[in-house]
Amino acid sequence: MKFRLFRPNPHDPIIAALYGTIVAQARSPAFYGRYGVPDTVQGRLEMIILHTVLLLRRLEQDAESLRELGQAVFDHFCRDMDASLREMGVGDVTVPKKMRGIGEAFYGRQAVYAAALATADVGVLAGALERNVLAGRRVGPARLATYVLEAAARLADQRDFERGELVFPDPESIQQPP
Repeated sequence: MKFRLFRPNPHDPIIAALYGTIVAQARSPAFYGRYGVPDTVQGRLEMIILHTVLLLRRLEQDAESLRELGQAVFDHFCRDMDASLREMGVGDVTVPKKMRGIGEAFYGRQAVYAAALATADVGVLAGALERNVLAGRRVGPARLATYVLEAAARLADQRDFERGELVFPDPESIQQPP
């Protein structure tokens, strides 16, 4: 029974593919140039959280198997954050405290973004993104909000998550709103 934790999960490649797409999208240079996201550890974390929240929001709206897939992606996110902290030299004693902070940030952002997306109001979403992702910088919150709304709309039309397929819009193609 205790060895069940060490068995490979048949969905691991799917989870890794979905999370890999999230991280690749979050690292898109357009976000750190044209959108004004700070090119810092915190800025990159915010972008990973944002894209993870978008996927989890979509998966929560579907069948139980997709909600379970969402939980697995979230678990992968947590393991990745733990490993990243350790790579950055955070000590074993401090990692749990830092992970608790990341978890609180994640759940806080998830609630704020869900509420803002429910309104479909670019201004409300832009305000949330300005506070969290852009760290108070007023460079590009409306454009980032437009991107997030487009990403949410595209995710709504996707169906092949259980095959590890996930497509976000090209951030370069999103036009600055008037």
